[in-house]
Amino acid sequence: MEKKNKRIVIESLAITAYAAEGRAIGKLDGKVIFVTGAVPGDVVDVQLTKNKKEWAEGRVVRINRFSTARTTPFCLHFGICGGCKWQMLPYDKQLEYKQQEALQNLQRIGKIQLPGIMPIIGSADTIHYRNKLEFTFSNKRYRISPNPSEEGAYEQLANSEASTEKTAIKTTPEETGALGFHVPRIFDKVLDIRECFLMDGVNNRIRDTVRSFAEENNYTFYNIREHSGWLRNIIIRYCTTGELMVNICLNYEAESERKKLFDHLLQEVPGITTLLCTINPKWNDTIYDLEPIVYHGKGFVLEKLGDLTFKISPKSFFQTNTRQAEKLYSVARDFAGLTGTETVYDLYCGTGSIGIFVSKYAGKVIGVEAIEDAVKDARENATLNNIQHAEFFTGDVIKVCTDAFFEQHGRPDVIFTDPPRAGMHDKLIDKLLEIAAQKIVYVSCNTATQARDISLLASKYRVERIQPVDMFPHTHHIECVVLLTLK
Repeated sequence: MEKKNKRIVIESLAITAYAAEGRAIGKLDGKVIFVTGAVPGDVVDVQLTKNKKEWAEGRVVRINRFSTARTTPFCLHFGICGGCKWQMLPYDKQLEYKQQEALQNLQRIGKIQLPGIMPIIGSADTIHYRNKLEFTFSNKRYRISPNPSEEGAYEQLANSEASTEKTAIKTTPEETGALGFHVPRIFDKVLDIRECFLMDGVNNRIRDTVRSFAEENNYTFYNIREHSGWLRNIIIRYCTTGELMVNICLNYEAESERKKLFDHLLQEVPGITTLLCTINPKWNDTIYDLEPIVYHGKGFVLEKLGDLTFKISPKSFFQTNTRQAEKLYSVARDFAGLTGTETVYDLYCGTGSIGIFVSKYAGKVIGVEAIEDAVKDARENATLNNIQHAEFFTGDVIKVCTDAFFEQHGRPDVIFTDPPRAGMHDKLIDKLLEIAAQKIVYVSCNTATQARDISLLASKYRVERIQPVDMFPHTHHIECVVLLTLK
């Protein structure tokens, strides 16, 4: 080891295994080092960020030898952009590590008896799989050093997540504007994106058209520190039906310039079926408390899941990988083993996608969601699909699901729960134990919090089936469906 910038740097550390959440493992004199920016088989120099007695954490500052398991990243922004961090891994390796993480979390955190875990369901599409992207305008562009050698460029890309502050150079006044993604850990700079493989190439055309027109007309890009500038965000939703929604968020209204920009975009990208404007005078980028204004089209798009149609409005939540969501929900439906007579409760129902997806196999569907706009969408989606035996309610599950509510709507035979990454609140887990439905189908985007919750439910429930699903290729994120049955 040597001291560097008052921090410890471990030289030529062999990376031997995958840990979790995109980190890898190396060992030094028996001490476990969790490393960001490496893959098993790499030999790297690691700068420590945490150093405990039995373990340490660090990030790669140099790759001395690349693993033979690596593959060439396909995107020119790899390693700097915060997305698609696993492009350097073949897809079969990504699936192997995700399967491993799901099992380890459920075993280590859950600490309960488990059945065998089924092989992870991979995505048929590993690029162009997202139906939603959001790009940010910034008056401060993030750049890496210009004109590196080919070898240096790949190494810089491979290491840039760990050393973004070092690779940045000052931008000239002519190069300050950017339209793209935030750089990890640098809140006020944006990487100017020139290509993105997360969505069909239409996203590149929309982004490049708006950027070019804005630069030609000297439109100002948002300054997050000063809360100034006109252009803030572009939100794109592109459905498997071919419907395309674009929402451009502005800091303030400038009607004549907005009309020029929007008309130009519609001319250059005629496939846009809905174009909206959201005026956002707030310091934060959230639009859920704002009202988008329709400039062109019907103000929403229609998406298909199987033979079902879903209306997606500008503020709706909908799974961002449509084709893989169909597989995820099919697993959840099959785990439930519905016969057509059951009363099904869909908790954290959002726009009703799971409840509606399983509705034709259930006797009755009750959805509960805290966000009123989402419940409104759920009701519209039920009507759109002529589903008359599904009802959706706004509120906290703990407060909604009372004895009086059960008396009116029936106690659940099967409960679907699909909470956010933080998992379920302790009070909700207590409520589920009190309700004691015969089956709980737990859909999660975070196997660590899922394992914790399952452990808390273990006093009354046993785990019957486990199915990981990969919704987001080239990332370390995992979805997992678990069937719990009442003991």
